[in-house]
Amino acid sequence: MGHFPFTSGGYVNLLASQTIENTHVESPPVPKAAERRKWSPKEDIVLISAWLNTSKDPIVSTDQKGGAFWKRIQEYYNGSPQLSGFAPRELNQCKQRWGRLNEQVCRFVGCHEAALKEQASGQNENDVMKAAHDIFLNDYGSKFGLEHAWRELRHDQKWKSNSKDGAKEKRKEGAEVEPEFEEVKPEGVKAAKRKKRGNEAYDQLQTMLGVKDAISKRRLLERLLARKDPLSETEMVLKDKLVVTGLNCLSWLLYWLLY
Repeated sequence: MGHFPFTSGGYVNLLASQTIENTHVESPPVPKAAERRKWSPKEDIVLISAWLNTSKDPIVSTDQKGGAFWKRIQEYYNGSPQLSGFAPRELNQCKQRWGRLNEQVCRFVGCHEAALKEQASGQNENDVMKAAHDIFLNDYGSKFGLEHAWRELRHDQKWKSNSKDGAKEKRKEGAEVEPEFEEVKPEGVKAAKRKKRGNEAYDQLQTMLGVKDAISKRRLLERLLARKDPLSETEMVLKDKLVVTGLNCLSWLLYWLLY
């Protein structure tokens, strides 16, 4: 019977290699961090439009929570046909981007007004814009890169000032803007209804006064027609005028009663 050579070193090495093969498990791949998608000017414009339309809608109750308010903005933004082909945005993304736009535009409004006040004779709008950008860079240490957003918001009441010291106030306001900005809420449903009721009451009052005036003129005309003695020239003119006015009032009154 043959003999197999035995060496302790070879046996140990064989066991070690088998153990390594049996216990080796590949680690799962580490997922890459999601890339942060930049906002394009077109997306900014749609977001601004969504905020303006939602904040100024009097039918939407201002008592709604901030989450509901921003949910409407998100739906408006993601449903815009202008962004066909763009990936949708989350609610927090819209809110954070609006905070950035609001902060920077408020700052630039003040810089632009300051440039207007310092505008020299012969300078045009391009010169004013260049000066405004220089003021922004000097005040805040960075370039203003949201001119497209400023052009969308510059004529809205929140982002313009007609006061003498408006530029200084706007620049100060922009510097103090916190990341968690204050939302501008629209006129509520109750206020809109009160205004509507007030207008209706005013219209009814005007109608009643018109009817009362017509009745008074009719009685005066009846007295003039009942006179047996000749009328003076002034009274004749008044009578003719009342006849014409009475016919017009009668037509108007009939229309009001029928319709």
